[in-house]
Amino acid sequence: MTNFHIHFGTEVADALRAGRPIVALESTIVSHGLPRPDNLLVARQIEQAVRDAGGVPATIGMVAGELIVGLDDAQLTRLATVDGVSKLSVRDLAVAAATGADGATTVAATSAVAAAAGIGVFATGGLGGVHREAAQTFDESADLVTLARTPIAVVCAGVKSILDVGATLERLETLGVSVVGYRTRRFPGFYLTDAGFDLDWSVESPEQVADVLVARERQGVHQGGLIVANPLPVDQQLDPALHDRTLAEGLAMLAREGVTGKAVTPFLLAHFHSATEGASLAVNVRIILRNADLAARIAVAAAARRTDSPA
Repeated sequence: MTNFHIHFGTEVADALRAGRPIVALESTIVSHGLPRPDNLLVARQIEQAVRDAGGVPATIGMVAGELIVGLDDAQLTRLATVDGVSKLSVRDLAVAAATGADGATTVAATSAVAAAAGIGVFATGGLGGVHREAAQTFDESADLVTLARTPIAVVCAGVKSILDVGATLERLETLGVSVVGYRTRRFPGFYLTDAGFDLDWSVESPEQVADVLVARERQGVHQGGLIVANPLPVDQQLDPALHDRTLAEGLAMLAREGVTGKAVTPFLLAHFHSATEGASLAVNVRIILRNADLAARIAVAAAARRTDSPA
């Protein structure tokens, strides 16, 4: 029988034993979120950003049915370059393992696997959320319900602006997922610095985020996730007028071509890439590199809290 346990890369396994700061990274951005050959280059840059800030990167994915926390470069290259890589949410993990699939983990799957592996901080670009017209389609990302039951800190640039941002924030509140802005009281919209919604809480430093994680653990009351919304500086966001025009065009194309479900986000992101002549890709890369840096600094602060603070 195949060994279906989680497998660990050597560096990540050593870091877990030593209590070193680790940052989980998703692989969907590598296989589905960015065009080739940029995807592999950016994946390596993301891991380097974690290292430069003092953390150990743990990119999570599935290779030939093996669920791996801490892909090595050959495994990362495989997921970035071969065709037929499945997009894996939490519900898909066991089936994909049993069928020997290559798979890239979504935010939901990465969060769940990281938490199961004992990793408390995760960096991504933007969360999934409630899709537009969800009142008719019931189309909502599994990211939300997974974070409701997964004690992990997710550093992101809010939710993708192609979604219904207001409805997503309402669902996060209902599901009991904590949301804090990083040095802001406004919720970011991925490509945009400000999605137009206020936040109840903000934090000012990686150390303050680490204190939130310690408080959650010590209280033993809340088992859900913590979203750390890290907006781009205004001068680094996508031009808002270009964004709004491109989004309107993309939504019209979705309706015309009947694109639904998992295909919606990759379709719209590809449209943004082509319609903005690569400007959205550059913004996407800035987002994930900034988030990887902040997540690593949070992981470093959290590791220091575990070492210095009494139980």
